[in-house]
Formats: sequence, structure tokens, C-alpha cells
Amino acid sequence: VYARVATFQSDPADIDRAIEMVRTEVAGDTPAGLEGARMLMLVDRASGKGVGITLFDSEEAMRRGDEALNAMSPGATERRTSVEFFEVPVQTVQ
Repeated sequence: VYARVATFQSDPADIDRAIEMVRTEVAGDTPAGLEGARMLMLVDRASGKGVGITLFDSEEAMRRGDEALNAMSPGATERRTSVEFFEVPVQTVQ
């Protein structure tokens, strides 16, 4: 399993709009390139910081997913501050 971890910064007052945007654009109908991906969104409502973790079954799927996610705009409510890639050697969450 492989993970793409993206960090975002929002105005804390806009965090609910950012969450709704992700629910609508990413977690709803699966966008092309993200088939089979599993996602987590973490937010700190006080600071407006968010972390998006997308899990993929292969490194190739992660590359396709990264292209798809990079093509999406974070929107007016947030800005992407970093993207990192990891192998996930241990996973207990299904």
C-alpha cells in the first residue's frame, strides 16, 4: 500500500466549506484516476490546517492518483502547502 499525504491551510472560519468541497468533489463520485483509492481527511479547526491522506494499492495507482489530485484545484477556501509520498508497510485500519 502507498500513501499520498497532502497538507492544506484554510482560514479556520472556512473549514466547513473546505470539508464540503472535499466531500462533493472527491469523496462523492470517484474522479478518474482515483478508482480504488481510499481517503482520509484530518482537520484542526482551531488552526485551519488539514491533511489529506489517500491510500493506493500500488505505486502506479498512486502516480495516477497524484496526477488526478494535482489537476484538481484546492478551491478558494484552502491552499495546498505540501505533498509527500510514502510506502505503508503496516496497516491495521480497513
